[in-house]
Amino acid sequence: MRLTDLVVRQLPAPPRGNKVTYDTDVKGFGCRVTAAGTRAFILNYRRKADSRERRITIGSFPDWGVTAAREEAKRLKRQVDGGGDPVGDIEKGRAAPTVADLCARFEIEYLPRKRASTVRSYRQQINIDIVPAIGRTKAAAVTHADVDALHRKITARGSPGHANRVVALLSRLFTLAIRWGWRPDNPCKGVERNQEHKRQRYLTGAELARLTGALAKLQDTGAANAIRLLLLTGARRGEALAARWSNFDLAAGVWTKPGATTKQKTTHRVPLSVAACQLLIDMRAQADPDVEWLFPARRTPHRLDLDDAWGLLRKTAKIPDVRLHDLRHTFASVLASSGLSLPIIGQLLGHTTAQTTHRYAHLFDDPLRAATERASAIITGTPSAKMVPLK
Repeated sequence: MRLTDLVVRQLPAPPRGNKVTYDTDVKGFGCRVTAAGTRAFILNYRRKADSRERRITIGSFPDWGVTAAREEAKRLKRQVDGGGDPVGDIEKGRAAPTVADLCARFEIEYLPRKRASTVRSYRQQINIDIVPAIGRTKAAAVTHADVDALHRKITARGSPGHANRVVALLSRLFTLAIRWGWRPDNPCKGVERNQEHKRQRYLTGAELARLTGALAKLQDTGAANAIRLLLLTGARRGEALAARWSNFDLAAGVWTKPGATTKQKTTHRVPLSVAACQLLIDMRAQADPDVEWLFPARRTPHRLDLDDAWGLLRKTAKIPDVRLHDLRHTFASVLASSGLSLPIIGQLLGHTTAQTTHRYAHLFDDPLRAATERASAIITGTPSAKMVPLK
């Protein structure tokens, strides 16, 4: 019969299962009535490719009227005639990978090539920020607005820098999604990042004295020695904690950092000061000769962090705002204030670009002022001002 709203409303419910009453105007279009009395419009169709009959549900009555449902059925039939498969499209959509799937593949295929500290950072962002927010969303369905909203949410909780890091990781994830054919574009493109200012925190002489005193009292001697090594070499935390005794030539006073531990993934050879060599000699004398790591651990081959010890040291030395990485900045600031050039400082720190080292340029004021005083003394023939170094 020709379906109308009145006809659909009066269709009897079957005793069990469901029954479909088909429309005479559009072939395959009908109304399905269940034993519970619910009514929904359906369309049966066959694809030319395989001749298999498929059924798609258009919508429930009375949310959908007969007229609107019939027009939708016509549209779907035109889609099928053009080679489409509405049911297949729905099935593909349901099986499409989510953002959580994208993160899982990223961890399996991409993270093993990264340093341990990078792996920990990425996994923290994935587990705490990304998956809880958009993990269930299909990777192909994430929009620019979704990413921007997540960025603003993290920013609002007082972590503007971390918000930028999360968007940077998402951008990398979606770049891989494009490579894997999961979506055609990157929704992170154009997300406005928060303004960041490079941190420039250096320990003063008094703070260094308090830190040295606190290190002498620290019960965790391994952590204390690791922090002393950071102070004396300007090394990154990961480089120091992953160091092996085979990396050091104490006779020549050289530390050869393998590319697996450096940020640049290249071997970095740096000279060691007498104080650093003496520290290592003392550590070697007390170390187990069968252990290859400078800072071994119980559950892992070597220590992975110094968080607990550093938190205690900051409290004892009264330097609550100092990060462990600021020891590296302090080492560089001492070099700059001593008049060493930026290229030399960059080489000692393992920087690959001069721009990274340029943050210490303002610390050259004292040696430059001393140089101008010497120049003015020669030009004017008068004694230069006496430069008194601060202890």
